[in-house]
Formats: sequence, C-alpha cells, structure tokens
Amino acid sequence: MWMLLSVVTGPPTILLTTALVVVLCFWLLVAAGFTSVGSFDADANLRAWGMGGVPVAVAVSTLTAVAWLLSVGGVLLLAVCAPPCSATGLLRMALPLAALPAAWRLTCLFVRPLHRLFPDEPGPPDRGRARDQVDRAA
Repeated sequence: MWMLLSVVTGPPTILLTTALVVVLCFWLLVAAGFTSVGSFDADANLRAWGMGGVPVAVAVSTLTAVAWLLSVGGVLLLAVCAPPCSATGLLRMALPLAALPAAWRLTCLFVRPLHRLFPDEPGPPDRGRARDQVDRAA
C-alpha cells in the first residue's frame, strides 16, 4: 500500500495524478448538475486526433485515466521487478512520458465504439419537419 501511495505521489506520476483529480472533480460537477458533458465541445475538435464523435470531456477523461493507469502500473512493475539503480531511476522518470502516446492510441480505440452513443449532429425534431412541410404546401 505504501509503495502504491509513493508511486502515485512520486515526482513523475504526480502530474498525471493531479490531472486525474481534476477530471474526477469535473465529473462530480457534472453529476451534481453544475455543468454538462458537452461544455467543452465548442473549444476543441478532436477529429484530427482520432477521438472525434464523442464529447471532449469524455475523450480527455479517458486519455487521462488510461495514461495514469499505464504510468502507475509501469512504475509499480519497475519498482517490484528492477533493482534500484540510476538506470531504473531514469526509466521511472521516462515512463509517464512514454505512457502518454500509448494512452492516446488506446483512447482512440476506446472511444471508437462510443460514436453511436454521442451523435455529432442530432437530427431535427419531427415537429419541426412537419411544420416545414405544412409551410411549403401553403
């Protein structure tokens, strides 16, 4: 337990831990109704990054959680399996940086099935379409 706590709050992983805390606070605000999931959609277009079709908050939250899990898991594995030396220390510092591109690829794979749940542009309501047809007929 102490090893996990030291890895989570250790120098390289603390940045991803802080980002994860911010993501968790955002989702608590969403759950409380103070903000919405789509509140950042006008600010960024993730289609160029391969994560389009879902709200920005979902994609960034998934990216943050996966990067944190890869970083913590890699550093824990390194702490258990590798002997303590300077090369291990350098590798421990590089693992969170290496976790980001891997997390990006995994996030692209994870959000792909979610496209159906979050349509980019919902269709017009049926009442509006019927009203347009009545106006055209007159």
